Amino acid sequence: MVINVHPIPVRHPEKAHKPDTPVLRKPDWIRVKAPTSPEVAETRRLMRELNLNTVCEEAACPNLGECWKQKHATVMILGAVCTRACAFCNVSTGKPGAVDHDEPEHVAEAVGKLGLHHVVITSVDRDDLDDGGASQFVKTIAAIRRSSPSTTVEILTPDFIRKPGAIEAVVSARPDVYNHNLETVPRLYPTIRPGARYFASLQLLAKVKELDPLMFTKSGLMVGLGEEKIEIMQVMDDLRAADVDFLTIGQYLQPTRKHAEVKSFVTPDEFAAYATIANAKGFLTVSASPLTRSSHHAGDDFARLKAAREAKMSRAEA
Repeated sequence: MVINVHPIPVRHPEKAHKPDTPVLRKPDWIRVKAPTSPEVAETRRLMRELNLNTVCEEAACPNLGECWKQKHATVMILGAVCTRACAFCNVSTGKPGAVDHDEPEHVAEAVGKLGLHHVVITSVDRDDLDDGGASQFVKTIAAIRRSSPSTTVEILTPDFIRKPGAIEAVVSARPDVYNHNLETVPRLYPTIRPGARYFASLQLLAKVKELDPLMFTKSGLMVGLGEEKIEIMQVMDDLRAADVDFLTIGQYLQPTRKHAEVKSFVTPDEFAAYATIANAKGFLTVSASPLTRSSHHAGDDFARLKAAREAKMSRAEA
């Protein structure tokens, strides 16, 4: 009898030919506990039941256990296959499937069942779609507003390069926070984020503020990829020139040996120094630590963001 054994699909076929990269031993401050709580199991069950993806799982986030225990999950719309092949990212690369037209309502249902006060919606890059997936963001925001009007909505979008009208459409849906991550310094874009363009991402953030000056904007950086401190300072200045309100900085952790290697582990004291400098440059809110990620503590950070703006406006009126 012949048994047909189907090969296990390769998650990152575009990286299979690359040599293995070195793996540095993680320092004590970067270690996290395995996600084993009942809340983690329940959140995973709900996401599978509603045919939803989370960036927490797909990007192998080290904070999954902590966030899911508190019933915080970042939903990833437009499927789990990305059209880009960034050297740092664990999300699968390939040809995406059709857009799930029921997805916005499923996301809204998950928000309601989890009782979320603040939700983060992100997506894979969908360069195959005429609008880059912008309309799915709009529909998802609208669905959440209908079913959970008190829930604040934070979005983390792709760069929408060569997708005219996409940014305008998403801003018109009025998310509470518009996040787009620069990820790294411009010098490293060709190797770390080859499908993106640094100044296109900066222009997106500036465009959001131009369209709606009161909308909170946010961006994030990874460190430990070989960047220089002076380059991080320049990115901070570029973000402030785009009037970005909120900056996150976290340690890059390589998902596999086929991904970009960790060049260094930045110490907690160095993160604290980055936070001090960023605050001095005028960001309303800064989150900088080894395990900081874009949506980590997003609800609490949104509250801090609103309070910081109110305090700034009070000072200006005094």
